[in-house]
Amino acid sequence: MKLLLVEDDEMLRNSMSEVLIKQHFVVEQAKDFFEAEEKISLYDYSLIILDLTLPGGDGLELLYKLKKIKKNTSVLIISARNAVDDKVKGLDLGADDYLAKPFHLAEFVARVKSIIRRNNRSGSDFLEAGNLKLFPNERVVYVNDVLLNLGKKEFDIISFFLERVGFVVSKESLAEAVWGDNIDQVDNFDFIYAQMKNVRKKLSEVKSTFVIKSIYGFGYKGVVE
Repeated sequence: MKLLLVEDDEMLRNSMSEVLIKQHFVVEQAKDFFEAEEKISLYDYSLIILDLTLPGGDGLELLYKLKKIKKNTSVLIISARNAVDDKVKGLDLGADDYLAKPFHLAEFVARVKSIIRRNNRSGSDFLEAGNLKLFPNERVVYVNDVLLNLGKKEFDIISFFLERVGFVVSKESLAEAVWGDNIDQVDNFDFIYAQMKNVRKKLSEVKSTFVIKSIYGFGYKGVVE
C-alpha cells in the first residue's frame, strides 16, 4: 500500500516516513507544493498525508486540485494551523481527517490506520482472479484454499497485478508502485526479475489460474488462464 507524505520539515518528514515504513507501508515523500502536485498528477496513492503550509503554495489548494481529478483518494491533513476555519475548509474539501501539530507519532500512525480501515470496509474484503483470492487486510493469498507462503514484496507484486488484470505494465511502473520513488537510483532491474521468478514459481506450484506473463519489450501482464 503506497502513501504520499507531503511535509516541508525534513526532520519531521523523515520521522513520519520511518514509522510508516515500520508498519509495512510504501512511502513516497514530497517537500513542497510543486513536487507534491507533480506526484499526485502522475501516480495513485492509497492515502495522502498533507501539510497545509508548504513552500510554493497552500495545502488547501493542493487538496482542491486533488479532489477534482482523483476524488476517491484519501487525505489526512497535518498542520500547525489549528484554526477551526482551516479544519472546516479541509474537511469540506474532502479530507478524511485533520491532525493538529504537534502530535505524537503513535497517534499519527493510529489516524493513518483508521482511515485505511474505513476504506477497506467500504470496498470488497478481497481481490479475486481465477482460483486466487487476496485478502488485503490480512495480507494473505489463497489458491484453491491453499495458503501461499509469501514474502512482503511477493505479496505486494501479486496485489499490484490483481488490481490491473489484463493490462500490460512496465518494469518501471511495477518498481515504482512496490518499491517507492527511490527506485530511480538503482542501476538495473535484476531485483525485479528475481522477485518475479519467485512469485511465478509459487503460483505455479499451487496451480494458480491467475498468472503473470512477460510481454517482450514492454513488461508484464496479469491474466487468468
